[in-house]
Amino acid sequence: MSKIKITQIKSPIGRQSGQRKTLIGLGLNKISRVKELDDIPSVRGAVEKVKHLLKIEKI
Repeated sequence: MSKIKITQIKSPIGRQSGQRKTLIGLGLNKISRVKELDDIPSVRGAVEKVKHLLKIEKI
């Protein structure tokens, strides 16, 4: 199964509460945190909601 590497590059301060909760659900909450997650539709949907706060790379 393929994976994606997501890095938080911007702060959630001043964003909608749903976007903050999505970051927490992805395991991110502070700038420069990195997670490697499975590339599945549910993760892709969450990443799509907050893509302006993240850097996304395929592994």
